[in-house]
Amino acid sequence: MFLPRINIQEIKEAIQNFPVTAVTGPRQCGKSTLVKHLIENDYPDSLYLDLERPSDLEKLKNAEWFLSTQKDKLICIDEIQRKPELFPLIRSLVDEWNKPGCFLVLGSASRDLLMQSSESLAGRIVHKELTPFLWSELPDEPIEKYIERGGFPRSFLAANNKVSLDWRNSFIATFLERDLLQWVNFTPTTMRRLWQMLAHVNGQTANYSILGNSLGVSNQTVRNYIDLLKSTYMLDVVAPYITNLGKRLVKAPKIYLTDSGIVVALTGLRTFEDLSGHPALGAVWEGIVLANLRGNFPKAKITFYRTSGGAEIDFVVQYHHQIIAVECKATYAPSLSKGNYNSIEDIRPQHTFVVTPSADSWSMSEGIEVVSLSDFILKLKSYFYH
Repeated sequence: MFLPRINIQEIKEAIQNFPVTAVTGPRQCGKSTLVKHLIENDYPDSLYLDLERPSDLEKLKNAEWFLSTQKDKLICIDEIQRKPELFPLIRSLVDEWNKPGCFLVLGSASRDLLMQSSESLAGRIVHKELTPFLWSELPDEPIEKYIERGGFPRSFLAANNKVSLDWRNSFIATFLERDLLQWVNFTPTTMRRLWQMLAHVNGQTANYSILGNSLGVSNQTVRNYIDLLKSTYMLDVVAPYITNLGKRLVKAPKIYLTDSGIVVALTGLRTFEDLSGHPALGAVWEGIVLANLRGNFPKAKITFYRTSGGAEIDFVVQYHHQIIAVECKATYAPSLSKGNYNSIEDIRPQHTFVVTPSADSWSMSEGIEVVSLSDFILKLKSYFYH
């Protein structure tokens, strides 16, 4: 089953205008499915190589000779991070061929990591990021299902809740025991324990000392492991919003797991009913709002605001000269705290949105609006792109 993704048109335009297009994102988020659908419809004569298949790796034993014979095709290389030594060859070939649409490369490592490998492609490559399903890509689905299963396609589209949870547990095991083996200086057991601990403190500010002491490793090791989870799209780290107001601000970043379904699996919960009565629900909802902000507004700066005096707002979204405050409430009857109002007074945003799982939206007061997740994204687009 193929569901259209919001950035498929951007990827098409990139292929038409750049020699190399890189599509990055977490494993199993739908990159291969999207690209196979795209080339089947628009580039039927393309070449598709998956670097996890031994037969395709064999073709690249003499990569220069093999790729040189494919000049007139769009060459798609999946899991490119497994052979970063291909980048200098790709640069040489695109300079020789001198045309757009030479290579489409897919990677499960972050844009930053891939850019280190592909520095020689500066000016020749454009990066596009694919996320697990965004809420706007799932028409007519219950929000409870999205919260419980998360956005990974095989999890969300599973036949039932048990199959979905089994897939997520399998994904976690495979990620730890196979996918991370390409990175040095990490052990799967420690990483699993850290990942589970982070799931239980999801959305809280990072305390590397407590995490390190609990795991019996150094603060630096914890930082390295968190960087690895971030670079493979499993974590999102949100920096604090810094102002010159003279307030004493919390300066440690907040850490979120990027997919609600993975949080549910790692915390040992099974269903939305389990989650709905659990303290984790609020942070899970914040993470969902954050993931949809990142996916829809990749160029926006997203921070959080918190003072030592108790003023707090979940996210501050900055795009060009616009500042929007965002508070996430996992309830159908939201109210704002004194700390929320103090934050709004400090930040002075153009508008404040209170995002809830409800399908309804209404005005709470002047400049403060309660919105559904769908309406929130639509209203932000009208603010940022009007």
